[in-house]
Amino acid sequence: MKKYKLVIFLILLITAAQNFAGDLKGKIKSGSRGLNYVVVYLEPVKKITFSPPSEPAVMDQVNLSFVPHILPVLVGTKMIFPNSDRIRHSVFSLNKTKKFDFGTYPPGTEKSIICDQPGVISILCYIHHDMSAYIVVLETPYFSLTNEEGEFSISDVPSGNYKLSFWHEDEQIKSEEIFIPDKGIVNKNFNVNE
Repeated sequence: MKKYKLVIFLILLITAAQNFAGDLKGKIKSGSRGLNYVVVYLEPVKKITFSPPSEPAVMDQVNLSFVPHILPVLVGTKMIFPNSDRIRHSVFSLNKTKKFDFGTYPPGTEKSIICDQPGVISILCYIHHDMSAYIVVLETPYFSLTNEEGEFSISDVPSGNYKLSFWHEDEQIKSEEIFIPDKGIVNKNFNVNE
């Protein structure tokens, strides 16, 4: 009987915790246009360690491009780099966040790394100098990537104080403190030229 009561209590506790989460939505503009490929993320004020996802993240090679061009991931995430092109590629990074060099590998194969340090990993190909991409390794699972209109959305964020931060390959956007309520939507819009 005691185990039964404990299970019910734990289910109620988990359900209640899920109900105390809000959403963050907004838009980032550069002048009158939406700014694409901005990583938007919420860092809890109190340091928390999050478990990495069980599923790997994928950065493919298609039509002589890395797809996607920008990929935010949580620290500890396994990254897979398949070669879906019809030609060989040579993926590497010289960043201090994660140095690696896969050498040349043929179509239909893949290589992988673990993103074990926070920071930005610049991805390049020795063979095709126009190919580039970025992996933004974060210490929080509360992140989003803006779409072509500059819109972003982060759902089910536990209520509390956060540092709202941004990463873009060309623009600087200032961080700010933000409070996420236990339910509802917080709307934040930014213009990088203001």
